[in-house]
Amino acid sequence: MKNARTCCSVLIALSLIFLFASSVIADDVVVLTEDNFDKEVGQDRDALVEFYAPWCGHCKKLAPEYEKLGSSFKKAKSVLIGKVDCDSHKSVCSKYGVSGYPTIQWFPKGSLEPKKYEGARTAEALVEFVNKEGGTNVKIAAIPSNVVVLTADNFDKIVLDETKDVLVEFYAPWCGHCKALAPIYEKVATAFKLEEDVVIANLDADNYKDLGEKYGVSGYPTLKFFPKSNKAGKDYDGGRDLDDFVNFINEKCGTSRDGKGQYTSKAGIVASLDGLVKEFVSAGNEEKKAVFARIEEEVEKLEGSTARYGKIYLKTSKNFMEKGADYAKNEIQRLERILEKSVSPAKADEFTLKKNILSTFA
Repeated sequence: MKNARTCCSVLIALSLIFLFASSVIADDVVVLTEDNFDKEVGQDRDALVEFYAPWCGHCKKLAPEYEKLGSSFKKAKSVLIGKVDCDSHKSVCSKYGVSGYPTIQWFPKGSLEPKKYEGARTAEALVEFVNKEGGTNVKIAAIPSNVVVLTADNFDKIVLDETKDVLVEFYAPWCGHCKALAPIYEKVATAFKLEEDVVIANLDADNYKDLGEKYGVSGYPTLKFFPKSNKAGKDYDGGRDLDDFVNFINEKCGTSRDGKGQYTSKAGIVASLDGLVKEFVSAGNEEKKAVFARIEEEVEKLEGSTARYGKIYLKTSKNFMEKGADYAKNEIQRLERILEKSVSPAKADEFTLKKNILSTFA
């Protein structure tokens, strides 16, 4: 019994450590707060810290460059790349004399006396500075992108494909607003990377001016949506936060993703089958067979991805009749246990779809 209690305590402690670590790391840049600043900075490694405000335009412009810096030094144990939200942690920023955003400061190992960074706000300049101050020899990491890069050669093939819904950002490399949008747009592309019918793309319209002019681009960034049903393109006039894009794509493309790319609880649900499922669940054993036949008829009418979901409805209905009313509840619990483990994104999608559809039978 004592060993069991000890084991349980250790597991709880490890869980808390994991949760704490997850809460202070955003991508490859360490999120510093009033609680952890002195524990992370001025200790046994050098640190470069960005003091920023979420509403600051210059900070948004710096964000993709700073993220490249964080990714580059991800494996460098002697250097920490961190950032502090000065709106949320005013006391830390006040302590270090921050009066404008972004302010970048270098903290040598074992010291809380910073040196202000006065160089260019590019990944290249920041890496060069950290290498010089920290005695490292790190090169800029190449960050893989899920955004499809368009050119004059592939534009029509990708964008005008009537089997795809395509969102296109027309940008210019020198455009500050484009640079600020870049990390958000990358997250949008990552969220929908498993959707075969959805493409998140961009075009350097400064380089391919003819294409920009063809689609009426007069400022940067310009976003246009090319759904399967309208390859003339429509202006995207929505917000430019991650949730704004995700909600737009889900509404227009019939997808059900959240900002992390995971299926929502609506994924796989077919409205035309909901009423039949309710009838099926409440029907007696003999009546179930008749309702099942009607579900089969309805599934035969489905097309595209909903046809795939329909097959899951049919399989669930059969198992419900063969294994009894507790089948759906027991299977949901089994899938939830699997999803709590580390599974591939594709498997997570598969199991979430099944769980969502099973929930209509529970």
